[in-house]
Amino acid sequence: MPKLLSEAQVKQYRSDGFVCPVDALSTEEAGEFLARMEDLESREPNVWARSKIKPHLLMMWLNDLMRNSKILDAVEDLLGPDVMAWATGHFDKKPHDPSFVSWHQDGTYWGLSEPSVVTAWVALTPSNRKNGCMRVIPGSHHQGQLPHRDTIDKNNLLSRGQDVEVKVDESEAVDLELQPGQISLHHTMLIHGSKPNLSDTRRLGITIRYVAAHVSQISGFKDSATLVRGTDAYRNFVAEPRPRRDFDPDAVDFYEAIVAESRRRKDAIAAQTKQDRLQSTTML
Repeated sequence: MPKLLSEAQVKQYRSDGFVCPVDALSTEEAGEFLARMEDLESREPNVWARSKIKPHLLMMWLNDLMRNSKILDAVEDLLGPDVMAWATGHFDKKPHDPSFVSWHQDGTYWGLSEPSVVTAWVALTPSNRKNGCMRVIPGSHHQGQLPHRDTIDKNNLLSRGQDVEVKVDESEAVDLELQPGQISLHHTMLIHGSKPNLSDTRRLGITIRYVAAHVSQISGFKDSATLVRGTDAYRNFVAEPRPRRDFDPDAVDFYEAIVAESRRRKDAIAAQTKQDRLQSTTML
């Protein structure tokens, strides 16, 4: 029996690659996390610029959020009992913000051994059609890893502006609308994106990438993760320290070392992908 999700929701995830909405946090809990984040933003105006990759290594509120028991119950229903928190991030659109997310799959440049990866998208504010909620193409995760191209657009929230190189039928897209405290869960191979915020309200979502403990990093670069449920019998990742306070020196040192590895890994995978594409074109 699933711990939090219904059997129908688990079946939907397997079939469609996502489930939404899932009640995880109360409205009050979501408000408390939002307040903790906004307090840190007020004290550290460049907080997100300083911590674009794995910010849970530096921010106590985010490290607490990724350990939330209800979120983990839902993730365990999909990944099994041994779960690692591998990465976190945020997707923030201020009122009338032109920022968008191009159609993509998450795991393109991650270098993980298999797609036993679930992203929990946690709404700290309302996320709806008008303010640019996430949109998904149901069942697209069954296509496996698809080719992507890097693009340059200052309004694209993705680090490389990656855009999937297949025709996406937007008439098939489903809007994942959420209230504060609700989450969506999606498969790492699911094609998804989002439109700009056309509303007067902020749209803020926190992403938490969870992997089954047996997943490993196969790119040749060092990687880290945090055990958040069950046991880690594999030791495939460097164990991450839990920050004792926001931006404590020990956490910053660990963060900077692992982020440097992450950037080298993504650049190497992108370069290899480009080379493979050129070779394939030459052979035709």
